[in-house]
Amino acid sequence: MLRTALRNVLAHKTRLIMTVLAVCLGVAFISGSLVFADSTTAAYRAAMSRNYADLDVSVGPKSVPGASADEQYGALDHALVRKLSAVPGVASVRPTADGSVTLAAKDGTPLRADAMSGRFGVAYVPGSDGRDSRYPLTSGRAPRDDREVALDRGTAAAGGYSLGDTVTLAVDGPVLKMRLVGLVSTTDSRVNAGGTLAVFDKATAQKLFAAPGHYGGIDLTATPGTDQFELADRVGAVLPADRAEATTATAQANQQSLFIGTKTKSYERLPLLFAVVSLFIGTFLIVNTFTMLVARRSREIALLRAIGATRRQVVRSVLAEAALVGLAASALGFVLGLGVATVLPAVLDTSGDLPSGPLVIGPPAILASLVVGVGVTVLAAWLPSRRAARIAPVEAMRTAEQPPSATLSRIRGAVGLAMVVLGVGLLLSLSDATSATDNNLRTAMFGCGILVTGLIVLAPLLAGPVIRLIGRLITRFGVVGDLARENTLRDPRRTAATAVALMISTALVSGLAVINQSTSEALDSQAAAGLSADYVISTRNATTAVDSAAVQRVTDVPGVRTVSAVADSTISAGPLVKTVSGVDPKTVGDVLKLHFLSGSAKDLGPGKLAVSHSFARDHHVTTGEQIKASIGPGTGDRDESYTVVGVYQENPTAQDVLGYRADVQDHAYLRDSVQRILVRTTDGTVSPDLEKHLRAAVSDSPLLKVQNRAQLVQEQAGVAGDLMTLMFGLLGIGVLISALGMVNTLAMSVSERTREIGVLRAIGMDRSGIRAMIRLEAVCVAAFGTLLGMAGGLFGAWKVSGLANGAIPQYSFSLPWDTLALVVLLSLAVGAIAAVLPARRAAALGPLEAVAQA
Repeated sequence: MLRTALRNVLAHKTRLIMTVLAVCLGVAFISGSLVFADSTTAAYRAAMSRNYADLDVSVGPKSVPGASADEQYGALDHALVRKLSAVPGVASVRPTADGSVTLAAKDGTPLRADAMSGRFGVAYVPGSDGRDSRYPLTSGRAPRDDREVALDRGTAAAGGYSLGDTVTLAVDGPVLKMRLVGLVSTTDSRVNAGGTLAVFDKATAQKLFAAPGHYGGIDLTATPGTDQFELADRVGAVLPADRAEATTATAQANQQSLFIGTKTKSYERLPLLFAVVSLFIGTFLIVNTFTMLVARRSREIALLRAIGATRRQVVRSVLAEAALVGLAASALGFVLGLGVATVLPAVLDTSGDLPSGPLVIGPPAILASLVVGVGVTVLAAWLPSRRAARIAPVEAMRTAEQPPSATLSRIRGAVGLAMVVLGVGLLLSLSDATSATDNNLRTAMFGCGILVTGLIVLAPLLAGPVIRLIGRLITRFGVVGDLARENTLRDPRRTAATAVALMISTALVSGLAVINQSTSEALDSQAAAGLSADYVISTRNATTAVDSAAVQRVTDVPGVRTVSAVADSTISAGPLVKTVSGVDPKTVGDVLKLHFLSGSAKDLGPGKLAVSHSFARDHHVTTGEQIKASIGPGTGDRDESYTVVGVYQENPTAQDVLGYRADVQDHAYLRDSVQRILVRTTDGTVSPDLEKHLRAAVSDSPLLKVQNRAQLVQEQAGVAGDLMTLMFGLLGIGVLISALGMVNTLAMSVSERTREIGVLRAIGMDRSGIRAMIRLEAVCVAAFGTLLGMAGGLFGAWKVSGLANGAIPQYSFSLPWDTLALVVLLSLAVGAIAAVLPARRAAALGPLEAVAQA
């Protein structure tokens, strides 16, 4: 039977090519994702080994929440450096003073300010030879005082700087101007992967990143033969236990490995999602292909049964064919996956944070390709193989294919209807839902899945009435349209199986498109409705701050009516960590549009909070009650009791909690700092000149963003970009596999209808009529799948929309007509394009040739 299976695969290789392509697409995404993950991890680790090449033990300050810089770094001074040099097993000691620095390019724009790799500032610490081996100079000289800086070559090139230029930078507030006196090189992978590096003299770095006369850390190298764990114990014995601690390079590397694993997994999700969708949709193509092959080879199967082949052997023969097809798809998919792995860094790493390195091909990627490719194909072919085994020799000798029994059709209808009713019922149960709780999300996902599955089961029964409806448009093409409609109705199961791939992708895309459109409009409305300020000046994260003097300079800008400074931090109440905005109750009402459900922002004061509706719901608190919480970084061991003075409707500018500004500043990442300035102008004036004056008031700091309300809304809309990418990626996969399925089905249909086509040609239909008939059949199938998928996707999106109302009160169901129209046109175009080759083949048949071949 194995030889029979191999012969059948070779005999029908043309018809199986589309199945191979559909499966290899999913395999390519899976193998590409795994190879990409292995390659990225290996590149990270190789870079990390270079970073820790000369490091065995690192000494750093113990974290003390709320401590001043002198208190935090007080133990790490030059006396400790001398003491550590005398510890047995220490070969060299290198003090460091490192931190984060945001640079501006020469044209004044922030330089790689949003790069995840980091924006590093370091101290130039020369050794006995007067040079710093970690940052060798390539030109110029090392900085000598607080008016000079050196940059690595990549940073200088990206910023357009040359030696002698004035560099604008900021650490955590005031803008600094320094002259570029040197260029250095570095092996730090974080810098080479897209970060920036600024090098200062030792005293300046201590003042910026630690405390004057103190270091941020001390790196130790062990003598040959000294174990780093043993050295860490020796070093720990001479450290002040309450103010400093020793960490081995291995421990630091392990911590970095966890970070690498988390980051790599986040990059894997999108291609793996595409793989799942492509394999799921491709399964229907496999089932359809093998079903048609089994139906066409019924005589052959009957002969095998007649000469003694058992049902089990027939099943094994069909599954062996599927395994061979899956093996070919796995091999081709793995090769394509290497291309996917090569392209993924450029697609996913928009900020240039990923290190470069060679592709790493490990056993998991190869094994996954084989298991997925062969497994999916064999599983999808199991039902057709069972159907083949049920063919009796005498039944298979009939000239016409037997339609499915009425009993099976009734069972299919009952099961499909029950699933549709269940899915609709689950979605309708969310009508009164006002929040996206875990239970509601599970219900929504389960309901949508059941609904789509029910439509798939019902598709053969729905094909007749739906295509008759669509056929009213097709019949306008005359006899050709009538024939196309009847041919599509000839085998509803085949029509449905061909349309299912397009139906699934259309359902996914239309549902996501509606959710994306509705969410974008709601966020835009919320951003505009929740903010009275005309400008927002903000830092890029809560670990930096606005220069305290800048608040007064902004107040003095002509045309400014109200200025309200906001301190941002985190607040922990139980296991949940939320965001808190420290505000001035006297001015907050003039810059924020707060809709209080109870209480008022005017009641804010020391020890008092106002909370959002979702925060109040999650923590079961209301106005007038007490809540235990801790503000700022750290654990809950600093919990204090706060009084809730109000509950307000969700507002993205206010964030989760409003607190008294002094309370938040006392426990913020940077004590006594502010992260945002909300500006209300006279008569709501917004102009380029005013924006220019506001930027000048904050010294054009690269740390800060100056945005008006329209720009904030536009930035909020950019959040939906990832969803749009996902949406059209899913559509592309569905369209491609649908096209493969249509080409396959139409090619087999043309082969089966050779005699019929010959007769049509003999009675006068020309080649253009044959081509038009085949194209109209494909468009009819595509329209059926699109209509069914659109109905399921829009209904699911409509009922799920209620889950967003709790978080975004402005959320309302909104149809993206342009996107939906594009989906419909693209789907119909796919049908027409997929029919090109089969239609050309059908038209090429001459009347006598067609009758002779049949």
